[in-house]
Amino acid sequence: MILEMKIPSPGESITEVEIAQWLVADGEYVEKDQAIAEVDSDKATLELPAEVSGIITFKAEEGDAIEVGAVVCLIDTKGQAPVSGSVPKVSATKVVADKPTKATEFHEKNYAINTPSPSAKKIMSEKRIDPKAIQGTGRAGRITKEDALQAIPSMGTKPDWGDRGQTKSKLSMLRRKVAERLVQAKNETAMLTTFNEADMAPIFELRKKYKDAFLDKHGVKLGFMSFFTRAVVRALKLFPDVNSMMEGDYKITYDYCDISVAVSGPKGLMVPVVRSAEALSFSDIEKEIGRLAVRARDGKITVDDMTGGTFTISNGGVFGSMLSTPIINPPQSGILGMHNIIERPVAINGKVEVRPMMYLALSYDHRIIDGRESVGFLIAVKEALEDPLNILMDGEAKKAFEL
Repeated sequence: MILEMKIPSPGESITEVEIAQWLVADGEYVEKDQAIAEVDSDKATLELPAEVSGIITFKAEEGDAIEVGAVVCLIDTKGQAPVSGSVPKVSATKVVADKPTKATEFHEKNYAINTPSPSAKKIMSEKRIDPKAIQGTGRAGRITKEDALQAIPSMGTKPDWGDRGQTKSKLSMLRRKVAERLVQAKNETAMLTTFNEADMAPIFELRKKYKDAFLDKHGVKLGFMSFFTRAVVRALKLFPDVNSMMEGDYKITYDYCDISVAVSGPKGLMVPVVRSAEALSFSDIEKEIGRLAVRARDGKITVDDMTGGTFTISNGGVFGSMLSTPIINPPQSGILGMHNIIERPVAINGKVEVRPMMYLALSYDHRIIDGRESVGFLIAVKEALEDPLNILMDGEAKKAFEL
């Protein structure tokens, strides 16, 4: 029996995915539930498992965009596994190189390297450029219109600049979607950024005093994110407009705090969500952020992990950023940027002291958040960070840390 494997829906509103990488070779025997491919959606990269055991035949190549529900491969269930074991897996790149498709064979047979397309030929004629002087980037080395547009006519003897190669690679569907959403946020919101700074010395003292006991009790490190998350939750309760978003002519305000946390993964920026952060303790927050970060790093993050979110925290400080203006994560209306902690001289009670200082940046949608709310929110975050014992712990650190 020949089974047609179709692209399953990876989540609501997703209609198309892209074949990121085949994990098996065309014609290989695969086992049921074996991961055969990685597919990119506009929200995450997911593994595609084989539905049955048998010999696989590809119906799409890496980089192809496939509609949800379309056939991606065939599996012949009558195919037998090799007696000596499974055929060694080959990378998708090698498969394409060793077993070109009929379309590839036709193209390479009919188009020689450095042969320009009609549009490229016209441009090269106008610019008086010899096709032999251009390295085509199209299939089989064909010169594309873009190659011709970027080509520079010779002006005499070319200086010896050495190797000036370049690499052209297609962005993943996830990366293209991130780019689209960032441009959307810039174009469709009245985004402004307000700044402040926080003296991190009190948090340093608490972490130094309780970090060992916290690790022993909960099995996770006491980081900065639990303090920031608790500070943000408190500020959102004080200034609920920041925990809102627009829907047409209406404003939706949430009575819960689902905090999106921007993390860097192998496929680019991802923003998993810490659900109902207002109900979580310091240890709960550290455990959940750690769990989501590991899933993002291992490429196992799901659409559900990143769906929703009412406010975002982005920590550019881990990369050394001193100050930045974060971009809103639509349809949310606010994002808090954390930055590098640097010792700087500051005035304390009329005296100059060196303190570990962090710049804070709040980008917000001015359509529904006014200056009073945005500035007040950021000051509330600053107050909580500079006096966490009294504001976030009611004066009882051990109880707050569950020690």
